[in-house]
Amino acid sequence: MTGVGKSLHNQSIADPRTFWANAAKMITWDKEPENILDETNKPFYQWFADGKMNTCYNAVDRHVAAGRGDRIAINYISPVTQNQYQITYNELLAQVSRLAGYMQSIGIEKGDRVVIYMPMIPETAFAMLACARIGAIHSVVFGGFAANELATRINDAKPKLMLSASCGIEPSGVVPYKPLLDDALKQATHKVDHCLILARHQYQADLTVPRDVDWQSALQDAPSVACVSLNATDPLYVLYTSGTTGKPKGVVRDNGGHAVALCWSMKNIYDIESDDVFWAASDVGWVVGHSYIVYGPLLVGSTTVMYEGKPIGTPDAAAFWQIIANNNVKSFFTAPTAIRAIKREDPEGKLIQDFDLSCLKQMFLAGERCDPDTLNWSQTMLGKPVIDHWWQTETGWPVASNLMGVEPIAIKPGSPARPVPGYQVEVLDAMGEQVAANESGNVVIKQPLPPGTLTTLWQNDDRYVDSYLSMYPGYYLTGDAGYIDEDGYLYIMSRIDDIINVAGHRLSTGRFEEVLCQHPAVAEAAVIGVQDKLKGQVPLGMVVLKNGVELTDEELHSQLLALVRQEIGPVASFRLVSAVPKLPKTRSGKILRATMRKIADNQEYTVPATIEDPQTLDIVRNTLTRMGYANALTKALGE
Repeated sequence: MTGVGKSLHNQSIADPRTFWANAAKMITWDKEPENILDETNKPFYQWFADGKMNTCYNAVDRHVAAGRGDRIAINYISPVTQNQYQITYNELLAQVSRLAGYMQSIGIEKGDRVVIYMPMIPETAFAMLACARIGAIHSVVFGGFAANELATRINDAKPKLMLSASCGIEPSGVVPYKPLLDDALKQATHKVDHCLILARHQYQADLTVPRDVDWQSALQDAPSVACVSLNATDPLYVLYTSGTTGKPKGVVRDNGGHAVALCWSMKNIYDIESDDVFWAASDVGWVVGHSYIVYGPLLVGSTTVMYEGKPIGTPDAAAFWQIIANNNVKSFFTAPTAIRAIKREDPEGKLIQDFDLSCLKQMFLAGERCDPDTLNWSQTMLGKPVIDHWWQTETGWPVASNLMGVEPIAIKPGSPARPVPGYQVEVLDAMGEQVAANESGNVVIKQPLPPGTLTTLWQNDDRYVDSYLSMYPGYYLTGDAGYIDEDGYLYIMSRIDDIINVAGHRLSTGRFEEVLCQHPAVAEAAVIGVQDKLKGQVPLGMVVLKNGVELTDEELHSQLLALVRQEIGPVASFRLVSAVPKLPKTRSGKILRATMRKIADNQEYTVPATIEDPQTLDIVRNTLTRMGYANALTKALGE
């Protein structure tokens, strides 16, 4: 490392208290903290333990108080409803303070939980901020989640209030939310007192049950209320992420550390100031939506774009570029899977040329490992820096990234660059020893984690310790495998579970996917390890081809095998590969490799609640059966 980035990182590790005390000056405190890092209850570290503040005040009120109320806070764009409008900070304050007033009027107080089950509309942001305003703890569940999955989250969070909408709108049509919510509430053992339902004209919801209240009617006479002063360590939200046991893990985020970390990241990583427009093309149901659709951009007083649409099909593969050009977006954040979908539809990037993208300074990618081919294609077509960066639901903000607001460094395709200040990232072997440069191992972060990361799991400290802190005492286990090169660049190759052992050789599925994506016909790839009597495991690949490719199965097979042999070597034992029309993914774009592996090895599996298209698992099962795997015994639990 050289220069400003190295200096910042060194400061943050050598003297974290001073580093984060300086960063904390970016937000407004009711009581400025003096106890910057409290280590009295290890491993449960606390940041800004004696500070008092309010996240909603910092995201909304203070910008109005500073005379910036006419600034656009939210630019809502919905191609699925043919609707677009803007909301100023003044308007945002009015909506949020009144919704918070309604919540208080029905008895919602500091520490109470509120579950939000809504689509990608501004009212969802209002709901989150209104909870933050009065100290209620929100838990956003992705709109359209299955009723049983919503019920498990209701049982765990035990909310007093549900906030929902009559429906969501997908390219495929209307998705009624209220029947799903009603079903979930029937299944849940915890009984919810109140449901506030936003009517959308595309679907008329049934509000005959006494607990159901119409959103607009309820807010008509609701009082506007001020922000409640909270401890920096009070929980802001609980966000559920799927656990290996099947029981969701509720990641807990605090108020103070979260606000400080997001303000720091907006300026230093994403290069966003108060006059800029930032767009994270994600969903508020995911951590990206929490951090970088709602809280991050609003905390620094910038404009956030809220998009109810898809990268393709609403209406076409030019949607992203048109929005960037028309709305003066400076920094854009999306998932590699979205870019691969666009690349598949428009492999020559012809649609990009139709728009003036001079406003765009850089594009950020995260959410799924970014293969070098996708990054290189994006940079070539856009003529802009494309920044692969890496983080997790648990961390809440980037662990490794190019610092575009500080000192950009060379981009190495395949790497999310170097660790961000605050994170001491190491790679350890099974014995807990640090490995040499370029040697693979388990990626860990030395404690204490920086502000803004998870403080624990909701009402389950033991599971937090067991899941993340027990394997390597003093370190947080990321669950990812990778390596650090001689220049300090981090490479995340796969989940630890996705390392395959071929005749004693530990090989990363991510490396196989990287090689397969080098083939000019391949849009994206997934590789899993399948059981083999002789070698223990062998790699099996599935690839999605670009539109217009004319290759026979035999030609594609032989070319891909030759490519892997050339790049990885015969030790890879790579002989199993097939083209498929679509890969099974979560709604956030992660490929469901673990589920694919269970299907291949004839193990029972549960269809993940987050799956985007359940029919893709049938495609996988049929393809694997044709390849000699996944016999008829394989079944989904509950089918």
